[in-house]
Amino acid sequence: MHSTIKRLNHLLGEIEGLYHDISLKLGLCDSISKILYTLCIYESRCPLSQLSRQNGLSKQTVHSAIRTLEEQGLVFSEPAGGRGKDILLTEKGNAFARQTAARIIEMENRIFESWTPEEAQQYLHLTEKYLAALQEERKAL
Repeated sequence: MHSTIKRLNHLLGEIEGLYHDISLKLGLCDSISKILYTLCIYESRCPLSQLSRQNGLSKQTVHSAIRTLEEQGLVFSEPAGGRGKDILLTEKGNAFARQTAARIIEMENRIFESWTPEEAQQYLHLTEKYLAALQEERKAL
């Protein structure tokens, strides 16, 4: 196996593990943390289909987490064009997200602010380039 792949897999695993630890410290399971995070990024409203796609979560996991969040009065759903649904934070959900998922975003912002604009752009460019190449490789399967 190529040493670059070993290093990449190690780094991705370490980063994912850190996000897991951060979520636990905030009292959240990974799936709920990712959903609240995404709702914060999209200003309290996000298409249900996007929650699954953007977080690498199965539809079943997203639906289960949404049910839990609905039961806690943190989110609700609204029809959105055709068969789609949007998931929205309630007022209580917004307050809870500010105490939890928004803190993760603040951490990330501090990290990116410590980089030069060129470093941040290079990181994003190479990550996007890797994603596009991996998508092409998937098509070839």
